[in-house]
Amino acid sequence: MRTPVAIVGAGPAGLLLSHLLDLAGVESVIVETRSREYVEARIRAGILEQSTVDLLRETGLGERLDREGDEHRGIYLQWPEERHHLDFVDLVGRSVTVYGQTEVTKDLGKARAAAGQQIHYEVTDTAVHDIETERPYVTFTDADGAPQRLDADVVVGCDGSFGPCRTAIPDAAKQTWERTYPYSWLGVLADVAPSTDELIYAWHPDGFAMHSMRSATVSRLYLQVPNGTEIGDWSDDRIWAALAARLGHGQHGWTLTPGPITDKSVLPMRSFVQQPMRHGRLFLAGDAAHIVPPTGAKGLNLAVADVALLAPALAALVRDKDFALADAYSDTALRRVWRCTHFSWWMTTMLHQSGDPFDRQLQLSQLQWLARSEAGRAGLAENYAGLPIGF
Repeated sequence: MRTPVAIVGAGPAGLLLSHLLDLAGVESVIVETRSREYVEARIRAGILEQSTVDLLRETGLGERLDREGDEHRGIYLQWPEERHHLDFVDLVGRSVTVYGQTEVTKDLGKARAAAGQQIHYEVTDTAVHDIETERPYVTFTDADGAPQRLDADVVVGCDGSFGPCRTAIPDAAKQTWERTYPYSWLGVLADVAPSTDELIYAWHPDGFAMHSMRSATVSRLYLQVPNGTEIGDWSDDRIWAALAARLGHGQHGWTLTPGPITDKSVLPMRSFVQQPMRHGRLFLAGDAAHIVPPTGAKGLNLAVADVALLAPALAALVRDKDFALADAYSDTALRRVWRCTHFSWWMTTMLHQSGDPFDRQLQLSQLQWLARSEAGRAGLAENYAGLPIGF
């Protein structure tokens, strides 16, 4: 097989990149380890920045988003006996939208299928080759067990933390930074209407908690738990009791309504950045290049920003042999990556219990400053609602 752009990974980053390339008149082929059904069912992020929403609308992907997405003006910051609303629209003129990554992936999958996008699902043994030459290629075994070779002008790794593309860059040509946090999130989906109109981020002596949502009838909630926590140790009753305590059930008349829990998972927390995000004819985007803890709602949005920069760069490279944007891609993308990495770290360390009483007092001081300082709230709002793509 031959294609201008070979994309490894059919998550939202890979699908959106193929969509943007198609709009620019550039063909691509995608290979993906999982099935389409698995990819579209993965429970992931649910908050879209203003820039992400704008891009999806501008590229013909906003119809269901506009119909079913829930625009939020801000968030609540809470600690015992206090809850403060941060209105992003008033502060920085931008909002966020609650619309699950699963729904974004479904919209992208439908659009790519309608366009005749070639996607090879359920492949194995994927490997990239000759990335330091002008003729890179990808090998894999297809779903029928047949070996395949895909020749390309460029290869793009949208294959996440554990795919082959990140490790294909030689150690001597890259740097990595990583921070593993001493806690995890226990996340649940519940078939119950949200008990709040906007997300609640709650600092509590027992640990962080968050009340999010996926729709008018489905709530998404999180609890800070120790690393190594087993799902079986947390019954539904224990989860709801902890959420009620940490989110302030009964305080100032607010109540948390429990409901049937349909999904439970434990999510470890870490930050990771690898740079550069390009080596030879191999480019990285999304989780293949960087991971952030979910506290700042940046993971999916960073992937969107990456491919929004990458698509015009690759179009110029393969159509016009113009390498200027491709050569600048890594440095340009990494400015935003590091800004979002810092914001995600800041939100995480401000809200989670470390066990250090000194840290606890610093956290409360930060929260009280945010509650009383318009400049502080504006800084949080600017980062949360999203910096412009290409920042």
